[in-house]
Amino acid sequence: SVANKKPTLTAILHWEEDVDVAECPEVVTASQGETVEEALVNLKEATELYLEDYPMFEASPRLITTFEVTNA
Repeated sequence: SVANKKPTLTAILHWEEDVDVAECPEVVTASQGETVEEALVNLKEATELYLEDYPMFEASPRLITTFEVTNA
């Protein structure tokens, strides 16, 4: 059933100071961990807890790309 379909969300990962940080742009949740795997597990848990209180409407697909800047 469509109502029971689990959404596939995006995780953006980066290194910040001494931890890996994982962010979900669709839900605007974030978490961290000592490893990428731990950051992802923590992000999933944080996102699931958030969605219990604030259910997600169907999100449109995201296009993620990169770009270059001249003065960095």
